[in-house]
Amino acid sequence: MTNLVKPELILFDAAGTLFEVRGSVGDIYCRAAARYGLQADTAHIQHRFAQQFGQQPPLAFPATQTESALQRLEYDWWHTLVWQVFAGQDFPRFDEFFAEVFAYFRQPDAWRVFADVKPTLTALRAQGYRLAVLSNFDSRLDGLLQDLGLTPFFDAVHISSRLGAAKPAPAAFHAALATHNLAPHQVIHIGDSLREDLTGAQAAGLRAFLIDRQRIGVNDDNRLSSLTQLIDRLIEREA
Repeated sequence: MTNLVKPELILFDAAGTLFEVRGSVGDIYCRAAARYGLQADTAHIQHRFAQQFGQQPPLAFPATQTESALQRLEYDWWHTLVWQVFAGQDFPRFDEFFAEVFAYFRQPDAWRVFADVKPTLTALRAQGYRLAVLSNFDSRLDGLLQDLGLTPFFDAVHISSRLGAAKPAPAAFHAALATHNLAPHQVIHIGDSLREDLTGAQAAGLRAFLIDRQRIGVNDDNRLSSLTQLIDRLIEREA
């Protein structure tokens, strides 16, 4: 294995890497929609969510926003997305429905921390690694990490809505690194998206690993089936 310098910082994606939605977005949306008078098909709504999410502009806004203005922009971004998910359906109480689901995903009960996360983060911290989060998320992530018991592991949390850029844009990675005064080659990034986390980080000059718990991809040196493998990979790369 090629000698590589021990990273000064390890960045982790959040949703899909550290934790995941309990159930499916489609099911959660449909159960909530039923309380506001709309019956919808779970599979259809799940498909529409995935389709429309990929067509949304980046969840990123100018860094000069006040926190209250930022939260309004985030709310409106999600409102537009979810409105498009339900496009074509008669949904008079949509705004009430949306307020409920937006608040729901702020709650820790909406999410499940992967079993391999806390043991890995604990081991990394014990070995002296500095850790941070870099996620295409909004300001709800601050409270979520706290409520899920993950905040103590991280030196910083970087979210796209505050950075002004979203992964896979190199600007998102570089903006996060600038706050730590680090160069790309000094940092490793781990995430579950091939496009956003692996190729995006590599294009920005970082070393990267793809977390692939379902083992649906080709095995290679940059792919992990569990975060617990990260310790061994770091040892191999630094040996």
